[in-house]
Amino acid sequence: MSSRILTVAVAVAAAVLGLAAASFLLRPPTIEIKSGTLLQQPRQLPEFALTRDNGQPYTLASLHGHWTLFFPGFITCPDVCPTTLAFLKTLTTKLSAEGQKLDVAFVSVDPERDTPERLASYVHYFNPEFIGVTAKEPELARFAQLLGIAYSKVPSKDGKTYTMDHTAALILVDPQGRIAAYFTPPHQLDVMSADLVAVMKGKQ
Repeated sequence: MSSRILTVAVAVAAAVLGLAAASFLLRPPTIEIKSGTLLQQPRQLPEFALTRDNGQPYTLASLHGHWTLFFPGFITCPDVCPTTLAFLKTLTTKLSAEGQKLDVAFVSVDPERDTPERLASYVHYFNPEFIGVTAKEPELARFAQLLGIAYSKVPSKDGKTYTMDHTAALILVDPQGRIAAYFTPPHQLDVMSADLVAVMKGKQ
């Protein structure tokens, strides 16, 4: 092999190695969370049509430009919902102190009873910045399916009333309207706060 060919071969090899090294160094670090599941490829939400607690439309555009944490539930829920909302109040306060803004959207799976007015009163009791959203069927079922939320009506023994069964996972949506992570109970304040800070800082 001539010295010229050898020189070219060495230069090409160096260029390839340089590109590989640059690719490795520029690759964003892998984020791992302890309190749930982070989607390495965020899942884009399609258009949807819900109603906010102030009676205004709540659509895909409402998610753009900020992080949103969705929590499914219903107003007459006796324990899980109020306990989780109280936890989220503390969580958002802690995140705010660390310079991170997180919107919380309570998704009512009981639109028959949870009107926008009732939703406003309920969620604002925990935090005036929380919002409540819902929709009539079948749009609510469609939105729930998009988020991976399961729910069902459970009639009382006498058939005069009912309660709702629903999943309790919290769904994080990024500022581009994509599902980024699921957080599963039991929720621990310090662990989940650290996870959220890592995700929001790492994916801004």
